[in-house]
Amino acid sequence: MTRVLDYFSTLVADDDSLPLTEAALALAQDAYPDLDLQGTLAELDALILRLQQRLPREASIKQKVALLNQFFFRELGFSSNLNDYYDPDNSYLNRVLKRRRGIPVSLAVLYLEMAGQIGIPVRGVSFPGHFLLRVMTPAGDVMLDPTTGHSLSESEMIEMLEPYVAKAGEPVGRALRLLLQPATRREIVARMLRNLKTTYLQTERWQRLLAVQQRLVILLPDSIEEVRDRGFAYARLNYLRPALEDLEHYLGDCPDAGDATLIETQLQELRQRAQHNDHE
Repeated sequence: MTRVLDYFSTLVADDDSLPLTEAALALAQDAYPDLDLQGTLAELDALILRLQQRLPREASIKQKVALLNQFFFRELGFSSNLNDYYDPDNSYLNRVLKRRRGIPVSLAVLYLEMAGQIGIPVRGVSFPGHFLLRVMTPAGDVMLDPTTGHSLSESEMIEMLEPYVAKAGEPVGRALRLLLQPATRREIVARMLRNLKTTYLQTERWQRLLAVQQRLVILLPDSIEEVRDRGFAYARLNYLRPALEDLEHYLGDCPDAGDATLIETQLQELRQRAQHNDHE
């Protein structure tokens, strides 16, 4: 486990050189410890080579996008896994590549890799509830749905956004402009991990959840909330000493946090359990 996390730490150490596809694929090492990472990247490279060989020499951005959409969605058959949206395999790129099924953010990572290799200027967008792609064309930016390749109109995006903005009481048009900013590669990997976090919390798979939390703490070193949540995962697995360390660290940094009383109660219980274990 330490070796896998050391490798991930190296990949995500620096924003400028963070290799998105490799870092996203590395997440699958938790569920698939025998994963041939370089072999999987080579499979993806082989698909990209097939695409490059079809590309007309002077193709415009618009032509390239049309060619990639034809290849990615129709020929290869990538699409959203609507039958089992919360299957963790939808977030593991080795499985997404094999099954041609994923969720918006995992499909977007593969699309971004292919698009980048054929010279399409495209960025990911961390839109609420549905990750999007933003293609920069001479005629203006186009927003694409990474599950279909469909280009989204402003009214479609406003409709998608309404359930999220209605709660906050913000004007939808203003919120839309703010939410269409490109995501960094670190933010994209964090979104993938948080999807897995939600899945493993709901299914109470604590060992898998801990693996995800370990990565989130590495990826987002300034997020003390992820340290707290790793402490909760440790506690669920009865790893009392590391649980105490993480939760004490959180309270030390955020003594006035909204959940400080709850954390203090949890700490008292963990200390009692640890003392009891020491005396056995």
